[in-house]
Amino acid sequence: MTALAIMQPYFFPYAGYFRLFAAADLFVIYDCVQFPRRGWVHRNRLPDENGAPAWLNLPLEKAPRATAIKDLRFPNDAARRLTLQMQRFPVLLGDHPMVRNLTDFAGLSPVDYLERGLIAVCTALGLSCETRRSSSLKIPPEVRGQDRILAIAEALGADRYINAPGGGALYESQTFSARGIELQILEPYSGASWSMLHRLLSEPAQQLAGEIRQQT
Repeated sequence: MTALAIMQPYFFPYAGYFRLFAAADLFVIYDCVQFPRRGWVHRNRLPDENGAPAWLNLPLEKAPRATAIKDLRFPNDAARRLTLQMQRFPVLLGDHPMVRNLTDFAGLSPVDYLERGLIAVCTALGLSCETRRSSSLKIPPEVRGQDRILAIAEALGADRYINAPGGGALYESQTFSARGIELQILEPYSGASWSMLHRLLSEPAQQLAGEIRQQT
């Protein structure tokens, strides 16, 4: 049985996101769809010097509204702009490899950068992190929504599709079953919603891994 998860690449998302890695054999980076400007692809919230949630944003070049995630680009001064933002967050002021990598944009597209971050978190947690980009499958752009997810799953030979809790309102289990694919929707996550960038720098990785596996 091949279990597949498909999700947009987020910027050091919360722990619940990584249940997809814990549950699936293959994680598909969903980069062939439109960049959601108010989503979590390029930003996340960490506690500032007062412990209040504050945004940390990846610097991106301006792009048309319909730009796909795979076509995003960093500006030349991305490292400088991110470094200035990082001064607001005490957890990002230490000399930790994960912190140093934050401002290393050399030769990377945003999808490269985000994938590197996801793999770094999985490695720290001891989770499987085999990835594939949906853009590599060349699925026609007119195939959308649930049909696009099914097309990706069929192209990769999956017989089980695992999705985050929000998928319950997006997908129909009968439609998946008719195509020979089991649909599994994860339960809502009860752990902390802070970015894993913050949590891995302030909590034991083994403890976080246990929290994720217990709720997968």
